[in-house]
Amino acid sequence: MDRTLKKKLAQVRLFLCDVDGVLTDGTVWMGNGVETKRFNIRDGLGLRLLQREGIRVGWISRRPSSATAQRAADLKVDFLHQGDDNKVSAVVAILKQAGLSWSQTCYVGDDIVDLGALKRAGLAVVVADGIRESKALADYVTSVDGRHGAVREVVELILKAQNKWKRVVEEYAA
Repeated sequence: MDRTLKKKLAQVRLFLCDVDGVLTDGTVWMGNGVETKRFNIRDGLGLRLLQREGIRVGWISRRPSSATAQRAADLKVDFLHQGDDNKVSAVVAILKQAGLSWSQTCYVGDDIVDLGALKRAGLAVVVADGIRESKALADYVTSVDGRHGAVREVVELILKAQNKWKRVVEEYAA
């Protein structure tokens, strides 16, 4: 890992990400008034580990979804923004509420709607199957596609750069 990336990882105090295509495979199952999505359980645990280590977590989606809201509540996500507005303005509102800056923010995305947030984030991450334009703005591209533990991969990098990962592992190994 290069020094610049490690420095950016060490500065993260807020972890924000897109939902569909990052936390899920982008598929939405609908029928009889019910919507379901599939989330990766390791991503969820990773987000809880971040929170336990003092890093706040938020999701920003342009598509309102009851399944997303349910999973966010289950994980006690600090910030959930769902709406068809600009993601940059959503991040700005979260930053104001959290009392943090763009430089302290990791943003994980995959598609065109994430470009503005990726461009401004202190640490811009794109999942392996993200679009070329997103990858061009990334400080880091995950080794796996969204939905396959890409968020967990980033969580581990952050915690390792902040010298917290070893302690977390030791606690669970006890």
